[in-house]
Amino acid sequence: CRPIDRPRTPLTITEPPPPTREAIVEAARARLLADGHARLSTRKVADHAGVPVSQLHYHFGSKQGLLLAVLEAENRRLLDRQSRMYSAERPLWQRYEQACDFLEEDLDSGYVRVLQEMIAEGWANPDVGAAVRDLLRGWFSLLTDVAAEAEARFGALGPFTAAEVATLIGTVFVGAEAMILLGFDRDDLPLRSSLRRVGVLIRNLEERGGDGDASPTT
Repeated sequence: CRPIDRPRTPLTITEPPPPTREAIVEAARARLLADGHARLSTRKVADHAGVPVSQLHYHFGSKQGLLLAVLEAENRRLLDRQSRMYSAERPLWQRYEQACDFLEEDLDSGYVRVLQEMIAEGWANPDVGAAVRDLLRGWFSLLTDVAAEAEARFGALGPFTAAEVATLIGTVFVGAEAMILLGFDRDDLPLRSSLRRVGVLIRNLEERGGDGDASPTT
C-alpha cells in the first residue's frame, strides 16, 4: 500500500516588520545633524535605520527626495508647535518670550541646524529651495496673523504694516540663528538679548492698555 501523504507545514520565518518611512526620515535627520549636508550619504542613513539602501530609493527616490521628506517633517513640527503657542490665551509679550525660549530648545535639539542646512541646499537646488520657501511661508503667515492681532489691539504699528513687522521679526530670527551657528557668542554679538528686548517693547505696549488705550499706567 502507498504511504499516506501528509500535508507539509511550510517553514515560517518570523522577521520584524521593516522600519516605517517615518523611521527612515528620523535616521536621515540624525545623520544630517551629525554629518552636515555635505557629508550626508544614503548609505549612512540606511545603516542608521537598519535597512538596505534600496529601501531609501524605494520610499524617496533619491537623496534629494529624502532631504525633502526631512524638511516636510520638520515643517509639521514647527507649525504645530508655534500655532499652539500663539493661539494660547496669554499676553502677547509672554508668547513672544516663549518663542525666544523655543529658539534655545531648537538650537539644543538640532532643529535650527537642519533648517539652515536646508536653506543652504536650496540656494543651488530649485526643488529644495521651493520646499524651504513653503516652510517659511507658513512661518511668516503665522507671524503676520500675530502682528495683525497686535495692530487691532494697539493701533497702527508705526509706519509698518502687519506683514512688514512679521517679515522683520521672522528674518531677524533666521539671521540670528545663522550667526549663532556660525559661532558668534554673547561676547561677539548680543543676539539673544536683542531678540528678547523686542518682548520688552511688546510688554510696555500691553501694560499701557492693550485695547487701544495708550495712556500709561502707574
